[in-house]
Amino acid sequence: MITEDFLLEYKDRIEEAADRLIDGDIEALVSILPEKRDELRYPAFLMLQRRSEIHDDVYPFWEDFVEKLDSENAYQRIIGVTLIGANMKWDREERFAGNAEKYLARCCDEKPIVSRLTLQNIAKWIAIKPQYWGMVKKALYQIDISQQRDTMKKLILLDIIGALAEIQKLERSDDITEYLLKAVTGGILDKKAVKQIEQYL
Repeated sequence: MITEDFLLEYKDRIEEAADRLIDGDIEALVSILPEKRDELRYPAFLMLQRRSEIHDDVYPFWEDFVEKLDSENAYQRIIGVTLIGANMKWDREERFAGNAEKYLARCCDEKPIVSRLTLQNIAKWIAIKPQYWGMVKKALYQIDISQQRDTMKKLILLDIIGALAEIQKLERSDDITEYLLKAVTGGILDKKAVKQIEQYL
């Protein structure tokens, strides 16, 4: 049974805790996600994330994570984006198709950290979901880097490129190549980043 003591005891042993979860524990962890106390919420989140990497028993709570995408709390939006992303490999029912627009909208979240983590999560699952390449590319191309704070422009552009690169590795695309060419000549990226990106051109 998941208790506060369990979360505190295993907060630095997430993998071990995720491996030993039993019936009812997943639901208990999901119920803790809205918790305001970070010392409880954060390990619950990490355990669910880790569990999603190795087992499909978090996937039934998909709709709980979708609801978080519209939360007023940025941390809850991050939880939603991350746990949906972690469960994409289990999405044989194609639930994402009905939530794609809402999910991809977080790429342009008012909080840059939410935008960045959404883009980084896309990069983790996009290779296994080619049916969504078209809509993902469209969403990423529409992100207006010029509207980002100067300190975030490079970081967000690199996150976009990271997701596009995962597609480009598997299927070269003229539109991705064009986007990358504009990125390396746009003056936002430094020489090191440009050199890394050139491998995908």
